[in-house]
Amino acid sequence: MSNQVYSQIFFTNILRLLEEKHWTKEQLAAASGVSSGFISGITNGRYNPSLRIMEQLADALDTPLPVLLETTDLDTKSLALLIGNKGTGLPEGYKRVSAVLLEHQAYIVNKWAEEARKQLNKAKL
Repeated sequence: MSNQVYSQIFFTNILRLLEEKHWTKEQLAAASGVSSGFISGITNGRYNPSLRIMEQLADALDTPLPVLLETTDLDTKSLALLIGNKGTGLPEGYKRVSAVLLEHQAYIVNKWAEEARKQLNKAKL
C-alpha cells in the first residue's frame, strides 16, 4: 500500500480514538507534545506525519503504533478505493490481520503464518 493510504488509515484511527476517549485535538496535543495545528493537518489529510510524530501520538493514545497503521474501521470497499482497487496483494482466500493475543495464542498463529508463507512461496514458483 502507498504512504498516502497508510496516512489515511492512521488519521482515521486517530479520529476514532479521539472520539472513543472523548478527547479533543487540543487534549491529544497536550498529551503528545505535537501541536494541535499539526494534528489538525494530519486528520484533515494535509500533512503526512513522520514516524517520530506517529509514535508520539500512539503513545499519548496508549495504542501500539502498528495497530494505528494496520487496522482500520473502513469497510473493504472504501479501503479498495483508497488503494486504487489494487487489492491487498494477497491471493484469493488469504487475508492479512493484526491482533493482540495471549502468548500461547500468538505461538499458534505464528505457526499458521509460517505455513501460509510456505504456501504462498510455493504458489509463486
